Amino acid sequence: MGGTVSAQDGTANLLEVRGLTKIFGTLTACDHVDLTIAKGEIHALLGENGAGKSTLVKMLFGSLEPHSGEIRWNGEAVRMTSPSVAKKLGIGMVFQHFSLFEALTAAENIALSLDDGAPINTIAAKARALSYSYGLPLDPDSLVGDLSVGERQRIEIIRCLLQAPQLIILDEPTSVLTPQEADKLFETLERLRAEGKSILYISHRLEEVKRLCDRATVLRHGKVVGHCNPREETAASLARMMVGSEVKSAERTPVSLADAPELLSVCGLSRKPAGPFSMPLKNIWLSVKAGEILGIAGVAGNGQGELFEALSGETQQASSDIVRIRGKDAGLLGITGRRMLGAAFVPEERLGHGAAPRMKLSENLLLSRHATDARAFVGAGGMVKNGSVYEAAQRIIKVMDVRKSAPDPEAAALSGGNLQKFIVGRELDRNPTVMVVNQPTWGVDAGASAHIRQALIELARSGSAVLVISQDLDELFEISDAIAVMHNGELSKPIPIAEATFERIGLLMGGAEPGHAEHSLETA
Repeated sequence: MGGTVSAQDGTANLLEVRGLTKIFGTLTACDHVDLTIAKGEIHALLGENGAGKSTLVKMLFGSLEPHSGEIRWNGEAVRMTSPSVAKKLGIGMVFQHFSLFEALTAAENIALSLDDGAPINTIAAKARALSYSYGLPLDPDSLVGDLSVGERQRIEIIRCLLQAPQLIILDEPTSVLTPQEADKLFETLERLRAEGKSILYISHRLEEVKRLCDRATVLRHGKVVGHCNPREETAASLARMMVGSEVKSAERTPVSLADAPELLSVCGLSRKPAGPFSMPLKNIWLSVKAGEILGIAGVAGNGQGELFEALSGETQQASSDIVRIRGKDAGLLGITGRRMLGAAFVPEERLGHGAAPRMKLSENLLLSRHATDARAFVGAGGMVKNGSVYEAAQRIIKVMDVRKSAPDPEAAALSGGNLQKFIVGRELDRNPTVMVVNQPTWGVDAGASAHIRQALIELARSGSAVLVISQDLDELFEISDAIAVMHNGELSKPIPIAEATFERIGLLMGGAEPGHAEHSLETA
């Protein structure tokens, strides 16, 4: 039976979703969702954090079963009871967080997802040929642990394509890529569309949605609130559809830093790799003054995580004066010692690193602030003032507009974006003198991203020093006073924002020497 015809342009629909509903306790995550994806189209799925996007695609990929509704594939009603059923039908998915074994080769990781039992040499040859044919060159014999995040994403895409899917679901695919790598990915997706394959594209980067996607479906609070042609919209109008109100960009006012005191400094930081897949740090120097936001750009896996650990006190330095906070030597202090100096830290991994999954939000707040807020949270004899801790948690939830299904839920019960809002708010609530944030808005919707970015700007302009590590160049250009680039464990000199360009920063992210980057721009 052939696919039904789309009312939009007469194109046959590959996938139809009718009234799909999923309920978790008292929360209706997807509420009678309708969606159609035509053959040979790139279809955007947009929405705030907690809007129901992840729940919907998990039902399409067989990771969750709906409570009601219908999924039709090429006009036939189907039940997606497991990912293997979805794969056999022709649905592939590339998740935002990769599922690769670092100690195995690219080919071995690909083989684990295939069911045909082909010899590893055959799989490697197919992967190599397919990767080059789509402009995503890949060495199947390379160890995953030695690869950049962009190269790891190629493995995920190639192993998805080896399963010959008709529909590919991509979740935030450009969040770990340089601008140049993202452009190459877009070329690949456009070629797949030309070959008749369909793509469901999830992204908070609305400019790339406008550039790439043919149609968009917008979710809000689990319901479909609109369909549109993204090319006929602006990024602002798309954000307004997602949020239900106007979304303002963060506003960074110029600041004079000439006489501002230095609040955070790193002097000659070097560090051997902690494990076989860690990145060594090589003679890093940086300085952040009161009132300043220093942005650190770079493709993931180039030492940003190791730098964050060194700044936060998760790893100590060889001597105390390598890291200084508010003019005081802090290199031999742990996390609590650095917090007591007025520093605050937001790690990249929110669940498990930034928050204990099975502890309530109020308990997570106490874990991170039991020392700095001892008077407020701990009474005589060491008894915890549970009421004070709860009230503080509720204040943060209100200020950051954290969406939740219970008054004080476990951290794991929140969507990723809402948990991020709570963790950032937990640190901002202290009004720290120094704040170090790794990926502040990764996976966070447009409205919440603007809120977080504006809060970081206001913290800096109030006299604090803020260091932001981010793979989102739009974000760094929006909030930073200067941008430095990490590549292969080394940190470039900061470039004042007035002199920075996407091309210049992107070339440095890709490994070009500063002089070579300038030459490349001049001759382009």
